[in-house]
Parts: sequence; C-alpha cells; structure tokens
Amino acid sequence: MSISHKVSDQNFDSEVLSATGPVVVDFWAEWCGPCKAMSPLVDQLATELGEKIKVVKVNIDESPNAPTKYGVRGIPTFMVFRDGQVVDTRVGSMSKGQLNEWVQSVL
Repeated sequence: MSISHKVSDQNFDSEVLSATGPVVVDFWAEWCGPCKAMSPLVDQLATELGEKIKVVKVNIDESPNAPTKYGVRGIPTFMVFRDGQVVDTRVGSMSKGQLNEWVQSVL
C-alpha cells in the first residue's frame, strides 16, 4: 500500500482489526484544521513505510462508531493497531519527524 485510504464503520473490522501487520488509524474530520494540516504528512508516512504498515483514515463525522468504541475525544487522534488491539495512541498535531519517530517506535 502506498497511500492511506478511507475506512468506515462498515469496513473497520476487516481493514483494521483483521489486518495482518500494524495499522495506523488517523481519526479526523473535515472541519478540523489540525487534521487537514496532518493529512499530507499521513499520506507521506503511508508512502514511505507502506511495506511495513497499513495507514488508514476514519472520518469521525461519517463513521462515529469506531471513534466512540476506542474513546476518541479529540482530533486528530492516531492509533496503532496490531492483531486487533490498540498498541499506542497519540492525540494532536505532530511534525513529520515526530509522526515518523512515533510510528517507528511501535513497529
């Protein structure tokens, strides 16, 4: 996978929880300025680490069930899932270096 793609409540289980290997989930919303600022960085992460991880985006307005289930209270929220479980969570904007460092640390 070379670029992040959208995941909804309907396919969250199959795309994230049943995935082989780690999955980075970006919970975001269209009206969220920091989310929009992070979007190109998340896409770059997907391109650069596409062999090691899967990167997906969940719009919390269009798909409210997954964010509610995992306690998302602020956005952007990033979670790394492995074997159907949350491994780590970060809330808020990060630089490209911080995002990359965080993901590398949980791989």
